[in-house]
Amino acid sequence: MSEKLREEKNEKINQKKSGERDETKGLGEKSLTRRKFLGSVAAGSAAAALVPRHVLGRGFTPPSDMLNIAGVGIGGMGRQNLINLAGQNIVALCDVDWGYADKGFERLDTDIQRLRDRLEHPAAPPAAGQPQTEFDPVKAKARLDAMIRLKTEHLPKAKRYKDYREMLDRQKDIDAVLVATADHMHAPIALAAMELHKHVYVQKPLTWSVEEARKMARAAKDTKVATQMGNQGHSLDDARAAVEYIWAGAIGDVREVHIWTNRPLGYWPQGVPRPEPLKQPADQLRWNGQGVNLRLAAAMAGNYPVPDTLAWNLFLGAAAPNIEYHPIYHPFNWRGWVDWGVGAIGDMGAHLIDHSMWALKLDMPTSVETISTPFNGMSYPQATMTFYEFPARGPLPPVKLTWYDGGLKPNKPEELGDEELSQEGGALLIGSKGKLMHETYGAKPRLLPKSLHDSFGKPPQKLPRIPGEAHEMNWVNAAKGKTEASCPFEYAARLTEVMLLGVVALRAGKKISYDGANMRVTNLPQANDYLRREYRQGWSV
Repeated sequence: MSEKLREEKNEKINQKKSGERDETKGLGEKSLTRRKFLGSVAAGSAAAALVPRHVLGRGFTPPSDMLNIAGVGIGGMGRQNLINLAGQNIVALCDVDWGYADKGFERLDTDIQRLRDRLEHPAAPPAAGQPQTEFDPVKAKARLDAMIRLKTEHLPKAKRYKDYREMLDRQKDIDAVLVATADHMHAPIALAAMELHKHVYVQKPLTWSVEEARKMARAAKDTKVATQMGNQGHSLDDARAAVEYIWAGAIGDVREVHIWTNRPLGYWPQGVPRPEPLKQPADQLRWNGQGVNLRLAAAMAGNYPVPDTLAWNLFLGAAAPNIEYHPIYHPFNWRGWVDWGVGAIGDMGAHLIDHSMWALKLDMPTSVETISTPFNGMSYPQATMTFYEFPARGPLPPVKLTWYDGGLKPNKPEELGDEELSQEGGALLIGSKGKLMHETYGAKPRLLPKSLHDSFGKPPQKLPRIPGEAHEMNWVNAAKGKTEASCPFEYAARLTEVMLLGVVALRAGKKISYDGANMRVTNLPQANDYLRREYRQGWSV
């Protein structure tokens, strides 16, 4: 045997022994090595992801193949995220209300069958009352396969928790964490995960407070993990084309932007009093606004025991006040309450303000003012308008941006003729040479007037396209060092801060002047209290 062949044989024997030793290690030690490896990949060592299986040892999956993901808050949008991540290893699931979460998983059977039927009859008309939507059989088949995989492969095997702290402490094989809880818990969970060098995907809005957004951006920069905010429109081809129209100068200099949504509509209640029994006989109350609100509060009051499946104290979490459970708060309705959510602008601003901020390279506004229907300080108003003033950015002019929710809309541009503005929501950017309008998520961008749209054609492509427009998988590939995240925290935190400043101005009740560099309201010192919040004992970020 030649010396070269002998060396190759010895190397293979050593590799085999190394693999056998790896298999005898405890789960914590083995997964820690893998987690550190993935962290280095996300930091830029993409070449390491190509290490072959025999070097890693038997039982290992190369980091380029799979990511071990934990989901926290999986009863609502989190379920959708898990479907989109079903091609990875979903190893842990955490929710404070497994009764509600399991109902969503039980619907998978119905959803799977419905999608199968649609694939068999792609030209079938929509169900009564449902809009006609474009049907992509390729994406539908991929979604069907993902739902089946989530139900049959991941759900039976994933470990279950109610407290994310226990999950992060006990389960050492987690590489990445999906956070889709109520808004007030986004930052505490994500920061805890990043501290352990886990990649994080956080549903919009990124945080409940401005200070938390700043902390999230710093943590992402320091840990170098892959981060993504769940505003999926940021990964759509249409949205990127909308940005490229502006960058190409299609409508000239933009100084005015109008953005609207119909939320909260009937999706969740806002502008309602907190449930509370009457403190005086009803016949002593007048039928004025205050008397009616007291009667409404009393009508909603009642003895509602906490469901057996809900850990209410864990739902209250890090900073919410100690309020008794009521079904008007959970599930989902938390979005309309100041204690846990940030209202319509927090829900939809990330899908609508995003593209104007991106295209116009907006940073922090210098002033913000919010006017609204009556606001009781506890439940967000039924409708608001927020006025932002952004300074010039180099050669780009100052911009005035107006946000409308609750069904309020800007004046219809005359170029639309008999056509009405979208009832659901959209954005209108007004430039010196024309206008650009798009729908929610940046969909269907077009120039106004139509003659401008037809003559300009498609804008030059300046932004990369996200394969399959798959926002969650873009994050996964960023964690593996294969690409850049579409909407990382560096950008998402700034977008979130702009959205939240609308809430700060609402709570302040006055126009605020803002020093973005120092995160400070300069004209109303007490308003700075609304930029941050105190955490309950035993919780921290």
